[in-house]
Amino acid sequence: MINDEIRAREVRLVGAEGEQIGIKPIREALQMAIDLNLDLVNVAPQAKPPVCRIMDYGKFRYEQQKKEKEARKNQKIVDIKEVWFRANIEEHDYQTKFRNVVKFLNEGDKVKCSVRFRGREITHANIGQKILERVKLEVAEISVVERQPKLEGRSMIMILAPKSS
Repeated sequence: MINDEIRAREVRLVGAEGEQIGIKPIREALQMAIDLNLDLVNVAPQAKPPVCRIMDYGKFRYEQQKKEKEARKNQKIVDIKEVWFRANIEEHDYQTKFRNVVKFLNEGDKVKCSVRFRGREITHANIGQKILERVKLEVAEISVVERQPKLEGRSMIMILAPKSS
């Protein structure tokens, strides 16, 4: 709330330079702000009495929007990358897919490691469990397991998240 929108009778006033002015009636505080050609802004309405500050509200809003825009620009959106393994995967294929898992984790993305079973392979779910356990052990220093290996339909799924350092 700014200027005439403030409904309290008395306010604790903070000056334009951040100095404490004290408790003043709202009319006097508003007149001080008008004399300085600035706005009276309610910065803590829940306090007793409410805390108001004399400032250039338009400039304050502009700087606040600039900070928010900069914060949005710097934030990283975490994607979930998926890497499929097979129950009877060869060593070279495993190494290739494992390198992708490491690359994704180093980029800051989560990785969903899946072992897909085809046909009668589902009866040997322990093979898929061993593959995911191997991946989990080999990336233990750069990741944390967000979701343990679990069989869902014809796939066994494990989710890894990068360690925040």
